[in-house]
Amino acid sequence: MAFARLRRLRKNSAVRDWISQTELRASDIILPYFIVEGKRTKRPIKSMPGVYHFSIDKLLEDLSEAAGIESILLFGISDKKDALGSLSYDKDGVVQKAIKAVKKKFADLIVITDVCLCGYTSGGHCGIVKAQGGERRAQNYIIDNDRTLRVLAKIALSHAEQGADFVAPSAMMDGQVGAIREALDENGFEDAGILAYSAKYASNFYGPFREALDSAPRFGDRKTYQVDYRNSDEALREIEEDIREGADIVMVKPALAYLDIICRAKERFNVPIAAYNVSGEYSMIKKMSSGGISERELAIEVLTSIKRAGADLIISYFGKEIGKWLQKA
Repeated sequence: MAFARLRRLRKNSAVRDWISQTELRASDIILPYFIVEGKRTKRPIKSMPGVYHFSIDKLLEDLSEAAGIESILLFGISDKKDALGSLSYDKDGVVQKAIKAVKKKFADLIVITDVCLCGYTSGGHCGIVKAQGGERRAQNYIIDNDRTLRVLAKIALSHAEQGADFVAPSAMMDGQVGAIREALDENGFEDAGILAYSAKYASNFYGPFREALDSAPRFGDRKTYQVDYRNSDEALREIEEDIREGADIVMVKPALAYLDIICRAKERFNVPIAAYNVSGEYSMIKKMSSGGISERELAIEVLTSIKRAGADLIISYFGKEIGKWLQKA
């Protein structure tokens, strides 16, 4: 009986490595950091084992140990929140100071900054809330899209002024990429790039992150501005619009439950695709590996699947470990 002996191509690790189609590299990984005010702070985040809140001095120490990592994504934690998220664009804000410190010590490191209001507003939403009918209630509010755009542009500009290489608008406001691109260009920052959270889904995988950033909505939810997880064409339309407005890189978030979106975006658009391996996905891997499964093997498998789907860049909390693991592979 004639049959194909495909096992010839799997017979040992040398052959498997020789013909492998997808290669995960440490340089593919963007490493996220949560930055807080103060000094000598490295505080564990309970729901995300191995992830910390860092003060800027501790951030610099940690970056010295991040083998192979070429890019980072900074999130700021604010203890002083208000309805307008005013500290988000303060020139002395924690992210603004962190950018300057990192670029001074690690000039070649690519610094990306999250541009959103959820960590700075008292309501925990990604945009400015306004009431309908004159009274603010959980069931009686809307997000003021166009007013939020003006604030997002101010945040992005404040980051670019301190040396950010890319700003990453994540609020999912209509027109956010165009508003930011216009503000950057008008102020002489034509070379500052935009990594847009283009297809950001209203997902249940964000829980640990919201603890880390203290950014859970105090009322309502984000379903009116994040993509419905039942839809795929809608996500592609969001991506296409961001590209039209000037995005240099577009992102799909989360990654694992949305590999189909990554694949469709890669096939359709001729731009770099990023994917966010989010906090819930990270925590699931941590949980599974505590039962005897190799964390290294599981994390590399998951991240490789995201790259195989079409992602050029992957935001992952395993960034530091990946650098070490791949050096030993």
